Amino acid sequence: MKKQTTTDAILLLEDGTIFKGKSLGLIGTTGGELCFNTGMTGYQEIFTDPSYYGQIVVTTVSHVGNYGVQQEEVESGNIQIKGLVCKDFSHFFSRNTAEGSLQEYFEKAGIVGICEIDTRALVRYIRDKGAMNAVISSEITDVEELRERLKEVPDMAGLELSSHVSTASIYEMKPEYAKYRVAVLDLGIKKNIINNLVSRGCEIKVFPYNTPFDEMEKWNPDGYFISNGPGDPAATTEAVNSVKRMLEDDKPLFGICLGHQVLAQANGIPTYKMHNGHRGLNHPVKNLLTGRCEVTSQNHGFVVDGEALKNHPLVEVTHINLNDNTIEGIRMKGKPAFSVQYHPESSPGPHDSEYLFDDFVALLEQNK
Repeated sequence: MKKQTTTDAILLLEDGTIFKGKSLGLIGTTGGELCFNTGMTGYQEIFTDPSYYGQIVVTTVSHVGNYGVQQEEVESGNIQIKGLVCKDFSHFFSRNTAEGSLQEYFEKAGIVGICEIDTRALVRYIRDKGAMNAVISSEITDVEELRERLKEVPDMAGLELSSHVSTASIYEMKPEYAKYRVAVLDLGIKKNIINNLVSRGCEIKVFPYNTPFDEMEKWNPDGYFISNGPGDPAATTEAVNSVKRMLEDDKPLFGICLGHQVLAQANGIPTYKMHNGHRGLNHPVKNLLTGRCEVTSQNHGFVVDGEALKNHPLVEVTHINLNDNTIEGIRMKGKPAFSVQYHPESSPGPHDSEYLFDDFVALLEQNK
């Protein structure tokens, strides 16, 4: 394989900071919220995770692209990130099962990126300053023109993005021996979440993000699942209204990531934008119910307000992040409804939290 020709590229941050490097992927210009992921592997799962829609991802691992790409490692039908920033971008791959190079993968998807910059310095910078908007360009060298492009990038706070990544039509998946029916509200669901539900005997029906509760309820499900997804949970008003109705239905409900935040919103508990968010495969979470620690996979920039949750009459905390004590899990008092901020389906990543799917299935069994 011949190494691709690269050009000079520029990364311009919202506060005016500039990093210069080399192009990767498509030659062009892109913009989004700049955030970093601390995972050491699983770049294809990161790039295709709908929760990253609207974001430029900085990878803290040194090499990206070295094991190529293959279809079974995607989490959705498309690459979802707006751009990539990395240190060393490999045009060659060594895995014999790979179906192609990451460079070709990005070119086909129209993804613009930058490499050969000091990502350690960049991550330390945005860790201190906070996540901020940025633009990458491998075609524009005029910084003033890039500043104008940067003004067009919307702020993540207040932004509804599930409409960009949710399914456009209802679809079903059914295992050979289905025991439970689960209605899934798709806010940007990952494929491996679906796999975990189906493998546990759940027949699922996946509904678009703005589906009214009455339409889901007609299917007569045994329970409900609220998926992960991108954007500000406070802006997902249609989903919040549907979850309020689900809670009235009193059937088992499980939410992950954005679904967790929407469950909080449905109970009148606000969320807020974090300084940097949690993104990576190595975040320690304590299960307050068992006292055990889980190493978790995470991807979120918003979090449930812990102060507002204190003394809430209907909701209690079940999990906390051991790095910063933010809320990682909640459950309803007197109702079979719970949620977590992190990703128990993580693929690849730690599997400490897969029991949460078993807990959900146990609730479905109890309520049949």
